Amino acid sequence: MVVETEVADWRRLAQSLHARFLIDAYVDGARFVAAVGEACQDAVPEVRLGASFVDVATRDAELAARISSIAVEHGLTADPTAVSQLEVALDTADLVELGPFWAAVLTGSTEAFTGNDIIDPTGRVANLWFQGTKPHEEPRQRFHLDLWLPPEVVPGRIEAALAAGGKVVYDEEAPAFIVLADPQGNKVCLCTSEGR
Repeated sequence: MVVETEVADWRRLAQSLHARFLIDAYVDGARFVAAVGEACQDAVPEVRLGASFVDVATRDAELAARISSIAVEHGLTADPTAVSQLEVALDTADLVELGPFWAAVLTGSTEAFTGNDIIDPTGRVANLWFQGTKPHEEPRQRFHLDLWLPPEVVPGRIEAALAAGGKVVYDEEAPAFIVLADPQGNKVCLCTSEGR
């Protein structure tokens, strides 16, 4: 669980804690990444350096706190509303049958299939999550997107989606997730860590 002092910088999304730190110059980001690397030799966070930001993800709340402290030392500020994580969901009544295939196709190894998830260890392919369902006849939408967002971002995304012709089709489990559909009925879940 993220402790109170870290809430300002980090948001829990699908699999981990995520933060975005803003940089003025690429070299500032490189220095920050190097400092994180020096301080975090025991546990390795996922780091992505862009032209104006450094994204960091970790499952370790203590490591997240350490990284936030390093960001303060480097004069960086966080933008927690900028983090998101895309996960593809496949409805299936038999994940044991489908999991190895999708793991092999997406990552080249069936070892990437654990629990209800396929997670690419390189982070290049979106997570594939198997949503359990009762057996059913085809056709039925089987794939949908799960977009993990900070809770405070969701109302604005819903407003934008509705203005673009979408509709809310299920919100009984909000704020954990809200299902939207495009004008042709294709669905996306806006997911948060709240209410889980």
